[in-house]
Amino acid sequence: MKRLFVLILFFSAQLQILAQDHVRISLEDVQMRVQESNANIKVSEQEAKMAKYDYRFSNSIFLPQIAVSHTGMATTNPLMAFGSKLNQEVLTQADFNPALLNDPDEIKNYATVVSVQQPLINLDGFYQRKAAKTTMEAKELQAMRTRDYLDFEAQKAYGQLQLAHRAVAVLQKAHEAANANLNMAQNSYDQGLLQKADLLEVKVRVTEVSDQLKTAKSNVQNVSDYLAFLMNEQGNVVYEPSEELVPDNLDENMDVSLENRADVKAMDLVSEAYKANMRADNMTFLPRLNAFASYEMYDDQIFQADAKGYIVGASLSWDVFKGSQRFAKAGKSKTNYEKAKQEYEQYVAKSTMELQRTKRMVEDAQSRLQTSKLVMEQSEESLRIRTNRFGEGLEKTTDLLMAEATYAEKQLAYYQTIFEYNQAQSLLTFLTKE
Repeated sequence: MKRLFVLILFFSAQLQILAQDHVRISLEDVQMRVQESNANIKVSEQEAKMAKYDYRFSNSIFLPQIAVSHTGMATTNPLMAFGSKLNQEVLTQADFNPALLNDPDEIKNYATVVSVQQPLINLDGFYQRKAAKTTMEAKELQAMRTRDYLDFEAQKAYGQLQLAHRAVAVLQKAHEAANANLNMAQNSYDQGLLQKADLLEVKVRVTEVSDQLKTAKSNVQNVSDYLAFLMNEQGNVVYEPSEELVPDNLDENMDVSLENRADVKAMDLVSEAYKANMRADNMTFLPRLNAFASYEMYDDQIFQADAKGYIVGASLSWDVFKGSQRFAKAGKSKTNYEKAKQEYEQYVAKSTMELQRTKRMVEDAQSRLQTSKLVMEQSEESLRIRTNRFGEGLEKTTDLLMAEATYAEKQLAYYQTIFEYNQAQSLLTFLTKE
């Protein structure tokens, strides 16, 4: 029963491996799919649209508000009945009879009213509109920066994919070499030329490389899953890079002003929006001037208009004191503005620090690149010599295994250095992109 269970697990694992789709993909293709389908980009664009509609909402400080209503009623209320007849222009001398005034018959009244309200001077609304516009521009810049960041993240993930596949290739060769050494060691042991402890040491090396290879293949799957997440794609896919992991050319033109970067400008605009809101709250202490007009039609029949009239006027209103609410609100908006200014200054300082650190990272990685390549070539030559001497019985098993492990280690270190160099350049490009 136990053997059957093991067999089922084995075949299930094999079927899962076979079910995986192996897809070759280029960096350009990854970047294009991320820009088209990434969820974070879509969210940032929706936030920019929301800010745009908030700005459109502020058009109300310039545009009129127009409403149309039709109301029907029946009443015996003395005041309402007299007023309805007056609006319908059907009042007669008999209606002034005190008995009819005090106890009128039921009166039906239908009123159609077209009303217009036009803002004239609302200074707080002007600054609220400015704040809405500034916020909209900031959200658009933030959406642009999100696209730039996801483009950088796509390059980083693709580089991780290249590194993971390169690690698999290196460890597969190391595994093949370890097996070849095991065969030689087994032959030497069978001929009595090698001790059992040395043979076991070679077998341990084969097991170690096998475990490292398994981990490297898992890393390939992990990076593939992350790439699929960035591209908003589903499925059990293993991506294979169509481009080799090689050092990118260094871009020397990296001296730009941080103030022109999209995210920095967005932070500055956010500060300006808080400033406009602060001024808007201060303007609530001033009076407002609004115009209004209405055209009214009355009749005792539905949808008729035998009697007509209009009202035109202007209203100057001034809230002199509202229980210190405005003072508190103005103080809070000023505090928010001061906080936004400090956050902007801190963001610029932090961005400057990150930029300088990244420049040093590029220089350091570039200097390590040649060194790691020479070290890898030296370890390769050392392994070749020791392998030949081991085949002739002139080299110890431990020395061969150490040379083999060193070569694999230096190969992985070299490709890791290439990855770090490329990522440092990509980060520098991202931090200096306007």
